[in-house]
Amino acid sequence: MARRAAGGTGVKGARRPEVRLPVLEPYEGGELEPDGDYDGLDLREADFTGQDGSGARFMDCAVTGCALDETRLRHARVLDCVLTGVRGVGTDLAEATLRDVELTDARLGGPQLHGAVLERVLIRGGKIDYLNLRTARLRDVVFEGCVLVEPDFGGARLERVEFVDCALKGADFHAATLTDVDLRGAASLEITRGLDRLSGAVISTAQLLDLAPVLAAQWGIRVEG
Repeated sequence: MARRAAGGTGVKGARRPEVRLPVLEPYEGGELEPDGDYDGLDLREADFTGQDGSGARFMDCAVTGCALDETRLRHARVLDCVLTGVRGVGTDLAEATLRDVELTDARLGGPQLHGAVLERVLIRGGKIDYLNLRTARLRDVVFEGCVLVEPDFGGARLERVEFVDCALKGADFHAATLTDVDLRGAASLEITRGLDRLSGAVISTAQLLDLAPVLAAQWGIRVEG
């Protein structure tokens, strides 16, 4: 199930996930397996560094405090899961599917989600550096209270995506398609590429003023006086 977040006038709000986990069984350890099936598990403080879970399915799982450095999860499916305090550099989730997922207080560097599908996903708190979402599809996704450093949305499709009390530093929207994207709640908004792709997004007056120098430079306008 999901509930719709309050959207502004003329902007359709994102539907947030409401994950209700069943009674979970402790994860017994061992390495991840390609195309593995993980259902109803409590994966806590596990070290999955360098392991290969490509094509695996995670359903009704809680993943807490796990290390995901260079973990390969390409084409994985993460469904109805809660991830809390995960950390890692170079986590590979390319072309993965995340549906009805809550990701809280993550500390990730260079996670690869190019070509991924995110639907009803809440990313709350934490810091993600160099998030690669090129050509990904985001629908009903909320970024809340997090820091995104140089996120790459190049060529991605964003529909009903909200940024709430979060910082976007050096965001790239080159060739992206935006529909009902609400940037007004971003605590800071810095866009380095793709300003011409913001049709379909809504920003505040203050944000427009902050972006004015970049817009002027892009359009070749000299501002003097």
